[in-house]
Amino acid sequence: MSPSQQTTSLLHAVTLTPFYPSDQNEVDGCFIAEPLAQLRRFGIDSTVIAASPIYYPRSRQNPAAPATWIRFPRVPGNLGLASAGYFLYARLLPEILKLHREKPISVIHAHAALPSGHAAALLSRSLNIPFVVTVHGLDVFNTCFLEGIPAAWRRNESINVYRAARTVLCVSGKVQEILKAGMSPAPASIILHNGVDPNLFSPGYAQDNADPEILVVGTLIPSKGHELVLKALANLKPAFPRLRCHIIGEGPSRPRFEALASHLGVSERVEFVGRQTRAEVARAMRGCSVFALPSSNEGLGCVYLEAMSCGKPVIGCSGQGIAEVIEDGKNGFLVPPDGLTQNGLNQLVQVLSALLESKEMCDRIGEAARQTILEKFTLSHQAQQLADIYREAVR
Repeated sequence: MSPSQQTTSLLHAVTLTPFYPSDQNEVDGCFIAEPLAQLRRFGIDSTVIAASPIYYPRSRQNPAAPATWIRFPRVPGNLGLASAGYFLYARLLPEILKLHREKPISVIHAHAALPSGHAAALLSRSLNIPFVVTVHGLDVFNTCFLEGIPAAWRRNESINVYRAARTVLCVSGKVQEILKAGMSPAPASIILHNGVDPNLFSPGYAQDNADPEILVVGTLIPSKGHELVLKALANLKPAFPRLRCHIIGEGPSRPRFEALASHLGVSERVEFVGRQTRAEVARAMRGCSVFALPSSNEGLGCVYLEAMSCGKPVIGCSGQGIAEVIEDGKNGFLVPPDGLTQNGLNQLVQVLSALLESKEMCDRIGEAARQTILEKFTLSHQAQQLADIYREAVR
């Protein structure tokens, strides 16, 4: 496409999202912002509206991720999630009408069914603008894995959103499988995997005299598998007395995990460093020996792709979205999710031990992992597919 052709054929896509990089947190929603930065190459003019409830701290634009931040009223907690789309729609309507007059909107892209998808469905009905919605996690119907009337309400609202959308974008086949199993008839859907910047997340090697290191990146909650990694570290300590574990992320379970590390006698080998910038995460991935996140609740998991892009052997869990990317024993490893099988810890220890004992294996698996990303999972791949989806939505 020539520059002149691209200018005349630009579609205007509005992204509506509750998570996006801000002046306070450059990591939140980076998986949304980073592919959007490439969309203009593929004939898409992008406007981002980031929405947060009024009881959240006020966020301001991150210069590296331009967006209009708005605040809207909402009943706090999961109880208010089913109705939040109505309030968001009312807050958005004047802004969208003004934007639509100044620069006609071709398509709205909502991230998550509630509240953004619900608001997008109402905007679509009012203004006759098509919309698509992305599902990022395994809680496809927003039940929060609970029963009862509030969960049923959230589920019904989510189903209404998926039925109204031109298409539902699923970050993995696992997510799409849950979507199709939970609705009859199933809505139009497509798999759109996340992508990685292969220049930011590029290969690097630990110093020869450096201690071997397991890297974990993820929110500090039980489902992410930190406990399993800490137990594996304790099991590996006799054979690898210099082995370290570097943990990036924040979350409510941090005190529990720190106490567990102390109980297991590995505190001196574990470093909890909290939230880090994108550049710091990339640097940590380049410097580690192995990346491990045995999470039992992952729609896909961008951090796996990022570590693979850095040429590192990656360990995830079977039965999760990442199992579509990792070929066990070829470009990474899959172990049973903690709590689902009795041998999850044993298998994690065995895989880590094999990798830590063999630099040749680490290099071979890491090189295959990097090649997988370059072939299918870069930001450019994701942006191209997204542009195609937008064009199909407006036909």
